[in-house]
Amino acid sequence: MTLKGPPGPSAGHGRRYDMVALMTTDSAHRGVRLERTENSRYTASNDLGGQISMGTGEGTDFTPVELLLAAIGGCTAVDVDILTSRRAEPDTFEVLVDAEKVRDTAGNHLTDLLVTFRISFPEGEAGDKARTLLPDAVRMSHDRLCSVGRTVELGTPIATRIE
Repeated sequence: MTLKGPPGPSAGHGRRYDMVALMTTDSAHRGVRLERTENSRYTASNDLGGQISMGTGEGTDFTPVELLLAAIGGCTAVDVDILTSRRAEPDTFEVLVDAEKVRDTAGNHLTDLLVTFRISFPEGEAGDKARTLLPDAVRMSHDRLCSVGRTVELGTPIATRIE
């Protein structure tokens, strides 16, 4: 399987706006592969060769829950970064994602998901433009652009199969 990458300078593109347009219209298949490395430890690989370790939370491995939170934060961070940094490069850019893990009659799940943006821009006209755009960028990411957050909020069913 080949995933379509972002338009590059050779295609006459390269502006960050093109990435937002790609993210909003691209419907290509996405997938990762998990391989067991030892009891309760796995390596996730993507089609481009990227890898990340995960497990039960022992050592430095991310847990699956932490990866979900990172995916939510990463997805919305990319959206907001693309939109605001066209106006000005941020001085600081940090996204925190918090949730409560509960076990109740519905089973294990997360509640009270909160994404906090800590972003500052330089003084001056460009920084002012980026600061002004920031609330709209966060709203657009939350309401439409971030496929991870949208999937969680829409409650997309998960099918399973054994081969």
